[in-house]
Amino acid sequence: MGTNVRKETLSGVKWTSIETFSLDGINFLLGLLLARLLLPSDFGTVAMIGIFISVSNTFANSGFRNALIRKIDRTEVDYSTVFYFNIVVSVICYAILFVCAPWVADFFHTPIVCDILRVQSLAIIFQAFCLVQNARLTIAIDFKTLAKRSMLSSILSAVVGVVMAYTGFGVWSLVAQNLVAKLTNSIFLWSYCKWRPLWVFSWKSFHELFSYGSKLMVSGLINTLYSNLNSIVIGRYFSSAALGYYNRGTNFARFPVRTLKSVLQRVTFPILAKLQDDDERLVAVYRKYIRVTSMVIFFSCILLGALAKPVIIFLITEKWAKSIIYLQIFTFSVMFDHISAINLNLLQVKGRSDLFLRLEIIKKIIAVAILFSSIPFGVIGICISKVIYAQIATFINTYYTGKLFNLGYITQLKDFSGFFFISLIACAPAYLFTFLNLPHIVSLLFGLLTAPALYWLMLRKNEDMVEVIQLVKDLRKNKKTAKNA
Repeated sequence: MGTNVRKETLSGVKWTSIETFSLDGINFLLGLLLARLLLPSDFGTVAMIGIFISVSNTFANSGFRNALIRKIDRTEVDYSTVFYFNIVVSVICYAILFVCAPWVADFFHTPIVCDILRVQSLAIIFQAFCLVQNARLTIAIDFKTLAKRSMLSSILSAVVGVVMAYTGFGVWSLVAQNLVAKLTNSIFLWSYCKWRPLWVFSWKSFHELFSYGSKLMVSGLINTLYSNLNSIVIGRYFSSAALGYYNRGTNFARFPVRTLKSVLQRVTFPILAKLQDDDERLVAVYRKYIRVTSMVIFFSCILLGALAKPVIIFLITEKWAKSIIYLQIFTFSVMFDHISAINLNLLQVKGRSDLFLRLEIIKKIIAVAILFSSIPFGVIGICISKVIYAQIATFINTYYTGKLFNLGYITQLKDFSGFFFISLIACAPAYLFTFLNLPHIVSLLFGLLTAPALYWLMLRKNEDMVEVIQLVKDLRKNKKTAKNA
């Protein structure tokens, strides 16, 4: 890894990690508190409208954020054009959801969904106001500013959510927490980033950016629809409580992956974009990212699956015990997400958003077929369908990287498969220990102590492990230097 790339990666990882781990840590603790105060049906009710919010955000973004990041000769006119387009589209999306809210409530046979959708949809407008500021800070690799605003907004929104839940507001505490997070995030970004839009809208700029971003928008739309389709199916054919259990179990499973994947995508995309004309370096850096992240993500997911029972019962009580099996199954789905994400990042930095879109269409046709085939087998069947799809998606996502960079599925499999099997071996004792009739805190502590120790012993001489340890040392050294400055 070259000196400049290493330096930018180190800086990006440092501040994005601070932001992401702080943000996800706060949200994780918030989720634990709210899970103890609220009912599974409350979480299920909010999950029902997730697809409508996510789809609207995808339309409002329209791929412009990544289009701005990728464009080398971007101008103030480009920024202003994107800003005004996002605002207009977000307002239109909110108006449509406001009108359609009663029909959505009827579909799920849950009347309160109407009011919740109308209120929570305001978050779409809040996010549209700060998309350009977010893009500008990402382009500048100023993850320090992004980290500060995320932590502040998360803390404020967490306080609001917990206080409302404790005082009996029920499902509305989840709605308020989300809205406060989005609103304060927008306010902080406008305060930190001094950029202000010009009074100009350029159709030339719009068409140039949209020709690239539109394909990402459609890809994102397809992915968003599929990601939330499970919630629609469970909410429609089962119950809000069943959806609540599924939502809690899958959120636990996504926690380590979402955190690390967020750091990975936000840091690697702008850095890889700078290497887009140097295929040799691009592939070398890419393979390094795949190995290092797989080493961490596979172990984190498998350990979480192994300790699912003590984690759920100790942290959020027996009330959520039905979530255990969903967590255990789902970890074997999400642990491969980062591989797909980096493969798709390579296509984006090379400007091949057309291939990106083609892959999404193919994958989601397969995915929907698998999902609907699993409905007769209940919620567990739906979870298993996600595991099957994850393997198919990983194979498909490596197709074009194989064609463009001679970096196909088999080559990548050799890079990451070793970490998967070593993780299984290291976490096996922790899993077996949970079957003993011991307090859950004892099982949890045993797993958290033995599994990492076994994993480190098996990988201590691995060159990627050595590099990760060196990165951690460099981060600590930079922190001490900054304190003494």
